[in-house]
Amino acid sequence: MPRGSLYGLVGPNGAGKTTTLSMATGLLRPDGGTAHVLGHDVWRDPASAKEVMGVAPDGMRLFEQLSGRELLTYVGALRRMPRDVTSARADELLAVLDLADDASTVVADYSAGMVKKISLAAALIHAPRLLVLDEPFEAVDPVSGQTIRTILRRYVAGGGTVVMSSHVMELVEGLCDRVAVIAGGRVLAEDTVTGLTRGGSLHDRFLELVGASDVGGDGLAWLG
Repeated sequence: MPRGSLYGLVGPNGAGKTTTLSMATGLLRPDGGTAHVLGHDVWRDPASAKEVMGVAPDGMRLFEQLSGRELLTYVGALRRMPRDVTSARADELLAVLDLADDASTVVADYSAGMVKKISLAAALIHAPRLLVLDEPFEAVDPVSGQTIRTILRRYVAGGGTVVMSSHVMELVEGLCDRVAVIAGGRVLAEDTVTGLTRGGSLHDRFLELVGASDVGGDGLAWLG
């Protein structure tokens, strides 16, 4: 995946998106193959690889009895960041992501969308060069979604690289530079968004690649 790009990984449910990202970031040991992050082998030198990346997995349990601010402070300590730097960045992230009013609320009381946002803040706080996000916009309201888009575009413009999974084709088409379509654990196609869509939409190209069942004829006739 090219440095300085916003790379989308799309596929139907069960395609292997989360598994792929988990293996590539050191969360799930693969049966074979390798993963390298900015020259570091994720499985031979995990500390060096994880130092340069931020990861926001989908569905990963956080330290839910910590408040939002405490969680970011804890992540900063794990990253060996100076406490004053962590505090300043936490304040800024909480404000930008509209979590400042809930900074003292325990994460267990956060909504699903708020959990997504505090997970993103935790992944960003050490200013990684690679950001890996699994379904970052799921359960996020439109206003917060626009804020996250702005953050990601600014991050990439500054030389960072984003890899994100999603099954929302319109989102990926409007945000990403490159995209890979996977199904059944295999990459079916990979290209720039314009190269892959061939003048059409990513949605239509996706359905063409993965095959879409059509409920027609007498299917579900009992619905009316």
